Amino acid sequence: MADELQLQRVEVTFVGVPPMHQVERALGVSEVEVQGRVLRCTVHGSFQPFLEALRGHEVIGLKSVHQGV
Repeated sequence: MADELQLQRVEVTFVGVPPMHQVERALGVSEVEVQGRVLRCTVHGSFQPFLEALRGHEVIGLKSVHQGV
């Protein structure tokens, strides 16, 4: 089965400072913005590169909304 490319709007709340630069470099991630401990971005396709960018940072909240393609 072929994977459909999906567009997700994501909001993540961290215990400390969000890893903005790691997230910006992740494949498929765009429109990264940080406000305090909250990072918002758009993820296109696989979530794996985005999740790998969060490694080592404590997440206390995560919301993801499908935007469609």
